[in-house]
Amino acid sequence: MSANGIRLHVVECGRPGAPLVVLLHGFPEFWWTWRAQLPALADAGFRAVAVDLRGYGDSDKPPRGYDLWTLAGDVAGLIRALGESSARIVGHGWGGMIGWTVTALHPRLVRALAVLAAPHPLALRRAAVCDPRGQGRALLREGVLAAQLPRLPERWLRVDAGVHVETVLRERAGASWLSTDDFAAHVEGARRAMQVPGVAHSSMEYYRWAVRSQARAEGRRFAAAVAREPTVPVLQVHGADDPYLLERTAAASRRWAGPGLRYEVLAATGHFPHHEQPAAVTSLLQEFLPR
Repeated sequence: MSANGIRLHVVECGRPGAPLVVLLHGFPEFWWTWRAQLPALADAGFRAVAVDLRGYGDSDKPPRGYDLWTLAGDVAGLIRALGESSARIVGHGWGGMIGWTVTALHPRLVRALAVLAAPHPLALRRAAVCDPRGQGRALLREGVLAAQLPRLPERWLRVDAGVHVETVLRERAGASWLSTDDFAAHVEGARRAMQVPGVAHSSMEYYRWAVRSQARAEGRRFAAAVAREPTVPVLQVHGADDPYLLERTAAASRRWAGPGLRYEVLAATGHFPHHEQPAAVTSLLQEFLPR
């Protein structure tokens, strides 16, 4: 499907004309991350569409455009390409960051926003500086600065058929998910997806822009633009044991989340609530998303 000047691969469940829900994945994943939620949302009466973000899966992998301005434009263009004037957006990790951004930059296109393991971009920016022993250390431990190096992070992700993709998933996930068949299947799919030419580089470009923009005027303009409070309902779901994006960082998002915020913390859950607690997350989405 063409949107914002590129081709985006989507997978759809539900009948045309039903309320549209656009599902945005995080790193290091692709549309398949929503395999539990797609049919459940369709059964609940929604038209659920999961997309491979720019640079991932079967979507285009252009040499540039991995900033949140452009990524939000991709989603805005996708909503229009799907024949709708607005949508409910659900995002995990990077997909959640994009969701916050679309809601701020294209408010007329968003009916509701649900974010999983995704603090508001300004909450994360502040925590990285003001909480150096907590959120700052977590970002360093998870390789955000290492991603700034040229070529080496891409090689690390692709070596031995993507064995380090499993390392990333294990380090960020809650303990209860690690021993399940679902985790093993997810690792296999994520490792294969990282071998698609261009994906490793594109995925690192997200992190490179996020860090490098902080020292540029572009970063200040983005911060001012995304500070606009949502006027639509917002559901924020976070794992209490997320070692990468800390729960206290997510909680600090209240300042920018608007008056319609509903905040849910899932106990014994890491960075992947929709996998670790699929029934709970699906139930929250079905209850929250307006028809």
